This record gives sequence, structure tokens and C-alpha cells, in this order.
Amino acid sequence: MEVDVKMTEVKSYSKLGEALAKGDFILTGELEPEKTCDLSHTIEEAKQIAPYVIAANVTDSPLGIVTINSMAATHLIQKATGLECVWQMTVRDVNKLGIAGMIMGAQALGIHNILSLTGDHTALGDMAESKPVFDLDSATLIKLVREMVDKGSINGYEIEDPPKLHVGGAANPNSEPMGPEILKIGRKAEAGCEFIQTQVVYDIDRTIEFLTGIRKYKVPILLGIFPMKSYGIAKGFDTFVPGVSVPKEILAKWKSVKKDVTDKKQKKELYDQYNYELFKPFVSELRKKNLIDGIHCMAVHYPRIFPKLKDIIGA
Repeated sequence: MEVDVKMTEVKSYSKLGEALAKGDFILTGELEPEKTCDLSHTIEEAKQIAPYVIAANVTDSPLGIVTINSMAATHLIQKATGLECVWQMTVRDVNKLGIAGMIMGAQALGIHNILSLTGDHTALGDMAESKPVFDLDSATLIKLVREMVDKGSINGYEIEDPPKLHVGGAANPNSEPMGPEILKIGRKAEAGCEFIQTQVVYDIDRTIEFLTGIRKYKVPILLGIFPMKSYGIAKGFDTFVPGVSVPKEILAKWKSVKKDVTDKKQKKELYDQYNYELFKPFVSELRKKNLIDGIHCMAVHYPRIFPKLKDIIGA
């Protein structure tokens, strides 16, 4: 299946949209507001990564754990820092009517990038009694955004002043079997997806196979990476994040730093260096093969790694 997305005119509504249109190699980051109404820590983190990224995702209750509303957080972070954000919007919690209203609200708040996600099931989180909605799926959410932006309508009804924004989707190269996940990306591309951010992958051969499989859809691909600032973070990522696992040899390497290095400064430097050594050849190989258009770095609460990413991506 090859999707030919026909667009009479490419319009850019954000810095991310402009970079995608120009074909720049992109670096995006990720911010994860927590269960608090005080965003000062997240805002400080945003300020630290701002010089290095074109935009940063703002997560929407990952793992089904209740956090501050992602649209509100996105607006407040942009207002406080000037860093452009990508609002993560899950279909888990709100029906189509509510989602359409939120998209118009996002425009009114100065948000111009959305990442369409299914969302982790409520059963995984700390409010398991909540009923998931899933009125739309991630592809039909993308289709709704494109109708609202490109046609200025909802279900055929005109919007007086329609939103102006870009919409992306997610991909998981770790899916087994791989074929259905590739077909899902085809649905998202057909719906009008403007960029893809992948889940973290550690197997280079599998990554090449997957990226080769979705390249035919002609959607810019941002490879997901997760630099791990400590063994505890690496172990938690491996244990609790659905759809990804950290190879045992990498966990062992991170564990050795925790066990054998007592000096805190040296420990930080080693973790930083090991992340560099892990991702530099991985990214270089994929760039040589022209399989990626950028990097999406999910190193939340690890802003000090972003200067090293400048070299990792060859910027």
C-alpha cells in the first residue's frame, strides 16, 4: 500500500511545520508534567532544552496516570518559555464532540502542533475505575484535525474561524508482528498525518526493517530515543513502559555504573558518555540510509543530555 497524499499547497503554522516543509533534520524533546498544579519544574526544564530543540511534546497522562491537563500545560509552558510545544492528545478520555471543541480551544490558546495518540488504557493507571472512551482511534483523530484545518469544517458544518495546526502520529517498531503496525501507519498517512514519532528501538536491524516498510508512505519520520540518566530510570523504562524493552546488556552496563562508581560527578559523566556511545552510531547508520528525518528525544528530566545530542544528530 502506497499512499499519495495530494496537497495543493503546503502551509506552515508553526516552527515545526516550517522545518518539516523545508526538509530540515529535526530534533524534538519531551516534557512530562506530573500530578501537580505547579508547573515551575517543567517550565525550568523547558527553558534548559529550548536552545536545542525545534519543539517539545507535552505528555497526556502517560501510563494512564492522572496528571495536569496536557492542553493547559502546553499553553502555560509556551507562554512562560517561548518554547514551541506539541500537544499530545489521546483518544482515551474524550469523545469526538469533546475532542473537536478541544482542538478549537487549542487554537485559541496558541497551540499549533498536535500528536495524535491512542493513550495507555485506564486500567494501567491510578484511576483504574475510569471508563475509557476511544470514540475515535488515532487515525480518525488525525482525519478530524485535517478536516477542521484544511476544510474549515466539522462533519461538514462550517467553522467560522478554523484552527491552524499540524498533526502527527506515533509508531511502534517493536510491535510483533510488524506487518499490522506498518499498515496502521498507512492509515495515518492516508488520513493526513504530517509527521511520525516512533517508540524507542534498540535493535538496529529491526529498526531498518520497520523504517524501510513505512518509508513508502512519504511521511517525515522522527526516531524515538530515550537517553537514560540512571540505572533506576533504565530499569523503570524497561519494566513499566508498554511496547518497549531495554536489552539486558545495556541494563547491565548502566547497573555497573550504579554499583561500581561512587563519585556523583563521575557517575553522571559516565551515564552521559554511555548514552552518547549507544545512540551516536545508531542514528548515524539510519541517516546514512536516509530512513529518518529527525530525532524525538524522550529524555524527560534529563536536560543536560541535550547538548550532546547536537553531536549525535550531526547538527
